[in-house]
Amino acid sequence: MAGENRLKLGIPKGSLQDATIALFAKSGWKIRPAHRNYFPEVDDAEIVCSMCRAQEMSRYVESGLMDCGLTGKDWILENESDVIEVADLVYSKTSNRPARWVLAVAGDSPFRRPEDLQGKKIATELVGFTKRYFSQAGIDVDVEFSWGATEAKVVEGLADAIVEVTETGTTIKAHGLRIISEILITNTKFIANKTAWADPWKRAKIEQLVMLLEGALRAEKLVGLKMNVPEDKVEAVMAVLPALNSPTVAHLFNSKWLSVEIVVEEHTVRTLIPELKAKGAEGIIEYALNKVV
Repeated sequence: MAGENRLKLGIPKGSLQDATIALFAKSGWKIRPAHRNYFPEVDDAEIVCSMCRAQEMSRYVESGLMDCGLTGKDWILENESDVIEVADLVYSKTSNRPARWVLAVAGDSPFRRPEDLQGKKIATELVGFTKRYFSQAGIDVDVEFSWGATEAKVVEGLADAIVEVTETGTTIKAHGLRIISEILITNTKFIANKTAWADPWKRAKIEQLVMLLEGALRAEKLVGLKMNVPEDKVEAVMAVLPALNSPTVAHLFNSKWLSVEIVVEEHTVRTLIPELKAKGAEGIIEYALNKVV
């Protein structure tokens, strides 16, 4: 019952905040951040929300201050946190694709491989992971923490190379830098505290959240199509349908027409609709999907 069981959910504050709140809204939970308040309201009496930086989330979840939360795989590894990784949720503030931590140097530098940085200085926010990366490779470097504007460190001569996160590499190139190695691919993870995961009620609530979050992400690339098709042309129409599952087909009342409904990838629609029209489909309707579970 609500009030007897409460799930402590962590929402990442910062660059992922708006994308996370939007994803929860599409999944069925409205989260409303309060001004200068780290405890946003949520329209579910069984959930208590807290906000913290993604960099700290895994430590708070591991300690039990939060039952679960969303953070990057990179920060779980950075903190060496012992948490349950419940699900991958591939989304970001700009795109639905994983981000990369890359090793970058000045465009005109002589460094071509990580090994070339022996004895050099590396600036990064991901200090612990970077140290382990170079140590495991047997490369002795000086890794120092960067408080921000990491790309500028090489340009200003404050470091020989940087380890920085990027999705497209555009910002890296804009600063005149060159990527020489990719050291980590990361994406958002839904994580849980081991004690919370062992609790039947909390685990069921977490699984409910994850199911609908995943359903909302899956739906972002899909749309529904509905159309009317004459009986004598249905085979020709069916032959060009790239349905997620078998199309739903129903006879229209007192008619020789069929109603056909399918789910397809959105990027196929621009070529699919003209092809369906040419095969005899009429009254074609495209509609957005909220969740596909």
